[in-house]
Amino acid sequence: MPTPPRTPTLQIGPHTVQPPVVLAPMAGITNAPFRTMCRSFARGESGESGESKGAVSGGRGLFVSEMITTRALVERNEKTMQLIRFDASEQPRSIQLYGVDPATVGKAVRMIAEEDLADHIDLNFGCPVPKVTRKGGGSALPYKRNLLRAILREAVGGAGHLPVTIKMRKGIDDDHLTYLDAGRIAVEEGVTAIALHGRTTAQHYGGTADWDAIARLKEHVPEIPVLGNGDIWSAGDALRMVRETGCDGVVVGRGCLGRPWLFADLVAAFEGRTGDLTRPTLREVADVMVRHATLLGEWIGDESRGVIDFRKHVAWYLKGFAVGSEMRKRLAITSSLEELRSGLDRLDLDQPWPSGADGPRGRTSGNNRVVLPDGWLRDPYDCAGVGEDAELDTSGG
Repeated sequence: MPTPPRTPTLQIGPHTVQPPVVLAPMAGITNAPFRTMCRSFARGESGESGESKGAVSGGRGLFVSEMITTRALVERNEKTMQLIRFDASEQPRSIQLYGVDPATVGKAVRMIAEEDLADHIDLNFGCPVPKVTRKGGGSALPYKRNLLRAILREAVGGAGHLPVTIKMRKGIDDDHLTYLDAGRIAVEEGVTAIALHGRTTAQHYGGTADWDAIARLKEHVPEIPVLGNGDIWSAGDALRMVRETGCDGVVVGRGCLGRPWLFADLVAAFEGRTGDLTRPTLREVADVMVRHATLLGEWIGDESRGVIDFRKHVAWYLKGFAVGSEMRKRLAITSSLEELRSGLDRLDLDQPWPSGADGPRGRTSGNNRVVLPDGWLRDPYDCAGVGEDAELDTSGG
């Protein structure tokens, strides 16, 4: 692993984030149970399934909720209100919002501040999926500079003492880069920090993240912290990104899918314990899987629904282990904790951590056609026709 750089101090408003590591919001993934799993490893806490590896006391980081739609929040959509429930141990409580209409974003932010629903608000300008960009939201929105400014002004103005940050991409494609302009607008409107995913919307999750863009943004907006995101698959990658770009912290997304213990590695790395890596056996991984599924059932209030929701995680947890295709399929259709545990017990649980399992995981598709509202690219400043009806009806993305 690379030698640790001088650990930057990441300040998000009144919150000191140490180590400077943030869990990226991921729709359908970073709910309260997953955040609990990641946070417990970062803090070196023991779960019901056994002790996590290594003495990582003091490790915290920032663990952000999955994306919440501002319209659904303002209308108190039942599913959305479930998504913003935080465990009592979560401090600071961090919510990511998606919105296109400045007025609706402002209402949502004021609701969060006035009702004490969170301690930090992040705004999503990085989601590349078509159902978001076709509405002019996510990574499509920063192209409309005046709209971006209006949303940020409403958000920061309504947040009161709560810090507002943003997460964005380089731009729509290589011919329509927006991150430097967006960064300057963010500083002018009082945003506390910026996270940059070093890919365009068109790249989706394909290709290689452009870390040089993260360095350029840091130079462009020295007034506030810049966090880097993209292709952090290991603690060593995080250290290298900080060293090569000068960023103030890292945002970890797909790298922790099926590997919540990555946060233990990140804490150790930033504390200078570069040889202290988590390498669980399949038996230990199986225990974590059952613990994760159990937490989901408790959170949802129904064991079966929790295990069904957990199914999407099975392949990520088992990546690289010798598990036959039939058994993988069987584990991916379980509907009870007993069935999950029974299936896992049939595996060779003494298998060591597989070589290469620290590499890329999750979505890798790239070179996608970007779906945008009609005429979106004609004028980077005109935002006529974008309003409350462009908001999504439900949360996620």
